[in-house]
Amino acid sequence: MTIAAMTTRRSSDLSKHSAEVFAEAEDHPVTVTRRDGEALVLMSQREAEGRSRLLNFAAQLITVTLDDTGSLAERMSRAFPWMLALSPADRESCAQDLVDAARASFSTDQPHLAIAELTSWKETATAVAAGLGGADVEWLDEDESVERP
Repeated sequence: MTIAAMTTRRSSDLSKHSAEVFAEAEDHPVTVTRRDGEALVLMSQREAEGRSRLLNFAAQLITVTLDDTGSLAERMSRAFPWMLALSPADRESCAQDLVDAARASFSTDQPHLAIAELTSWKETATAVAAGLGGADVEWLDEDESVERP
């Protein structure tokens, strides 16, 4: 999804220059105007699914705001049980990051911002639940050479 503004095309453009209109619709939604009816919007399935996922996420966030018991992280953990795999500090960070990403998505009409944040935190929780991330990491010094195969 790009930040490009929605383009408007006539229905005749769709029939005469369909490849061009379809290429535009892969980048961003295209409004197709018709003389005999309401305008239609042509968009990629990826764009439509992103908007649908964002609306679903918004519904879950609204549910969280209606619950007045506990901190934001506690309320969000009830809506998103996978957050319970995170440490209490990470739950707090996760909750705030998700709200911030949702606000950015809603205000810029860019669903991928919230969906990427949601996916990233959920994958992190899944990795923690699987026992990954508990091992100490051994960092290499910048000056240390690494032998490559």
